Amino acid sequence: MVQAMLKRLLLLIIPVFLLSGCLYPEEQRTENQVAPDDQLKMVQTAVDQYQQDNDGLLPIKERDTSYDIYVKHPIDFEKLSPRYLSQLPGSSFEKGGYFQYVLVDVEKNPTVKLIDLRTSEVLKDLRIRLNVKNNELPLKNKIGPNVYEIDYKKYGLKKYPTVKSPYSGEALPIYINGGNDFIIDYTVDLGKKISDSHLNLEKGSDIRHILYDDSPILPAYSVPYTVDDKNEPVFKTHAIIK
Repeated sequence: MVQAMLKRLLLLIIPVFLLSGCLYPEEQRTENQVAPDDQLKMVQTAVDQYQQDNDGLLPIKERDTSYDIYVKHPIDFEKLSPRYLSQLPGSSFEKGGYFQYVLVDVEKNPTVKLIDLRTSEVLKDLRIRLNVKNNELPLKNKIGPNVYEIDYKKYGLKKYPTVKSPYSGEALPIYINGGNDFIIDYTVDLGKKISDSHLNLEKGSDIRHILYDDSPILPAYSVPYTVDDKNEPVFKTHAIIK
């Protein structure tokens, strides 16, 4: 009788325990998915108010001009909390989430966007695994202007290194430039966006914005892309990525 009661009690407790999040896989937690709109709006409101109260200054950390444009202006939450933010967004790195909150278009229209730090971790782990040092990583085939394949077989890798796309979930190849900086190739995502949205883009202009015009995620660690005569995405030029 007692054993039967204990079994029924365990059946009631276990589902509650699972739902509480204690055993929930880390990457599946809500705060670690794409940040909810209300969190983005909350931070955007705080940034706007801070700028208004500080003669146009923005609550960002200072970085030099060599940084990738998309990771160049991370939001400094210490400047916003607690006056402008009563609590930090749960999806932010500072709160244990997978996203770094940054600003784009800081000169004309400062807008809150996100960097998926799981992407950054892949690049960091790859750099450690390959033991990349200045001018010591062999370059293979040239893919675009100052963009090269990694000679991955020389490092014992069984397959070419890729990163999961924050847009499509596709495996995106990782390349490298002459300065040994890793580059993520978003050609697949750009091509899909152009096709699905029936976009006709201006040749010569940087088209990366089409990925985040309606998405909070930025194509970090990329180089500029444009379109060719067939309206298909191609590398435009090189950039220094950190």
